[in-house]
Amino acid sequence: MPLLRPDDCVRFVSPASPVEREAVERRAEVLRDWGLRVEVAAHAFDRLGYLAGEDDARLADLADALLDPVVHAVFATRGGKGSYRIAHRLPFAAIAHRPKPLIGFSDITALHLALWQKSGAIGVHSALTGNEADRLSGVATASLQRVLMSDDAVVVAADPAIASGSLTTTGRAMGPLIGGNLTMIATAAGWALPTLAGAILLIESNDLFIGQFHRFLTMLVRAGHLDGIAGIAVGHLVGTPDRPPFSAMSLLREHLAGFGVPILGGLPIGHHADARTVLIGAKTVIDADAGTLIQDRAR
Repeated sequence: MPLLRPDDCVRFVSPASPVEREAVERRAEVLRDWGLRVEVAAHAFDRLGYLAGEDDARLADLADALLDPVVHAVFATRGGKGSYRIAHRLPFAAIAHRPKPLIGFSDITALHLALWQKSGAIGVHSALTGNEADRLSGVATASLQRVLMSDDAVVVAADPAIASGSLTTTGRAMGPLIGGNLTMIATAAGWALPTLAGAILLIESNDLFIGQFHRFLTMLVRAGHLDGIAGIAVGHLVGTPDRPPFSAMSLLREHLAGFGVPILGGLPIGHHADARTVLIGAKTVIDADAGTLIQDRAR
């Protein structure tokens, strides 16, 4: 993935739910402080119910940004809902000639998966451009800047205080990091979800009822979408209340233990103020014993 440099142009687009203009401007100031030039797509502030405007307009803005040679990176203004309505219509062949990073997470996972599957574009899983953005810590913002503007290895250390840390097993695994938001992984299955054979599966989630959480895991496992995975990385699982005897942790253990692969939980990735940035599609090593996820740019 090409690095960003001062004076590079980046563009905000709204492929999912609507966003307030003031929120985007606050985030744009962060990028300007990094020396970047910021543009905003024509339909970024459109509204149509829970969507940021008509599908055709959102698609046009996203495709234009991904293909415009002046634009070096594309920032989704937020997630929410709706990326899955346009992901299949992107001009993948054209994008593959000059792939560039799309920065976002949550609902944007659908776009990350489709772009990796169809054009080989690396996705940037970051919370700068979402509802979490206005409360992000300096650690989270610095993590994104380092990933976008430095060729240092991406290193994320697990935090045993994060609930999913209880899932950690032992061992080491290597493969492309594929996944993100659990809802979008399940939504993409069968049409935008790349093969996970030999991959590290990344899971984070937000505001799922325990029954929904259970349903998504069951579908992914029973339909064979997780067959052949090399390892599993688990971040924040936010807003899924326990329904004894079931919890998000117990369901993950039930569904994932049978794969017999290393699991690294406790990763500060997902819906949280301290969320770290990782690259979707990049070669990744997880070491459950050391508690690290590493993406070496030289690989």
